[in-house]
Amino acid sequence: MRKLCPNFDREDGLETVLEVPIPEEMFTTNKNTHRSWQNVKSWMKPYSEKSSPAASMTALFGGRNTEIQLLLGVVGAPLIPLPIRSDNDHHPINRNIKDHPIEVSMAKYIVKQYIAAVGGEKALNPIDSMYAMGKVKMAASEFCAGEGSLNDKVVKVRNLKNGGGGGSGEMGGFVLWQKRPDLWCLELVVSGCKISAGSDGKVAWRQTPWHHSHASRGPPRPLRRFLQGLDPRSTANLFSNSVCVGEKAINNEDCFILKLEAESSTLRARSTSNVEIIRHTVWGYFSQRTGLLVQLEDSHLLRIKTPGNSNSIFWETTMESFIQDYRFIDGINIAHAGRTSVSLFRFGETSETHSRTRMEEVWAIEEVDFNIKGLSMDCFLPPGDLKKEEEGCALVTNNVRLPFKIRAASTRVSAKKVVAIDADDSDDSTDNDDE
Repeated sequence: MRKLCPNFDREDGLETVLEVPIPEEMFTTNKNTHRSWQNVKSWMKPYSEKSSPAASMTALFGGRNTEIQLLLGVVGAPLIPLPIRSDNDHHPINRNIKDHPIEVSMAKYIVKQYIAAVGGEKALNPIDSMYAMGKVKMAASEFCAGEGSLNDKVVKVRNLKNGGGGGSGEMGGFVLWQKRPDLWCLELVVSGCKISAGSDGKVAWRQTPWHHSHASRGPPRPLRRFLQGLDPRSTANLFSNSVCVGEKAINNEDCFILKLEAESSTLRARSTSNVEIIRHTVWGYFSQRTGLLVQLEDSHLLRIKTPGNSNSIFWETTMESFIQDYRFIDGINIAHAGRTSVSLFRFGETSETHSRTRMEEVWAIEEVDFNIKGLSMDCFLPPGDLKKEEEGCALVTNNVRLPFKIRAASTRVSAKKVVAIDADDSDDSTDNDDE
């Protein structure tokens, strides 16, 4: 990871310190090094120097604008479906597991084994805060529309090879800070485009170059990335209220399956008059051999009411994260690599409007540290232009085309049939055609 960038404008100029470290491959694999440096400089400039964020991104990325928005909007900073209380307020691991039904007792026993596998409560209890820095590579890998979303009319777009070292995709880096599950901050840069997200304990928010800052509906919730092997204590607290629903082999590893459903009150708080969150479920797959979390999966289903139409549109988003490369850092077993696969399925109305989009992300952790000195509440303050969402979601206009051209199709399909509609990460703005 590169933390300093040379001054390409002046050979004798000082190097630039990057707020978010960037993978070395962003500079070594690009044929046009000057263009890659221009991408980096684009998000370092204040917004006041640009005519408009959307116009600047269109000029910089051309037809990739919509694809990058799609990737960052869906894969960049997803949230866990329900809040997680900290250990100061809640001690689930110490409760008597015999006082519960067998499915719940089994889940609590599995969580106890997980706590032991990641280092034990003696290692976890002194942790007050944490920092992580890593790199990602993400891409939209597959698209199918109409009847092809259910049959065989599939367009393969990209494929990320194992390890993230090969294959096409948008590359970037990220930095994470956390003091407790509802007090966190993320900065993510992908192909020169930066998004920020965080929670100050009262509201979770997101800021992107193409939209103003906006808040998620409902109570603040943790960032999903922390549950991908980075924050064992929050993972244990989350699944302490789960039930064991069976066993499954993941990559030839026998695992117990723990399931957790978001409560109806939480779903109502995140819903609006036009968008109803029907369900949001999380599954954790814990190795029977090591006790570690090897896969995290969650799925949520939305119903969207369209004006002047009695039929509803449904969006189902499923994310599967394979977690690997555990290493001990200060006595705590932290996952240092993984792969996340996302499936977006739109259905309802007629079969011609059905669509399915698949995306992938390969990620690796470069640095982890705990008990960060000087990490105060000021580090988690939301942006000054934060706006509370009223409608909960915004439909992308029909004139926005796919972020990639479907050569095999006879007609163009609008991005409205592709982009995931998430009530948590919505905005009332609309996008223009950028191809």
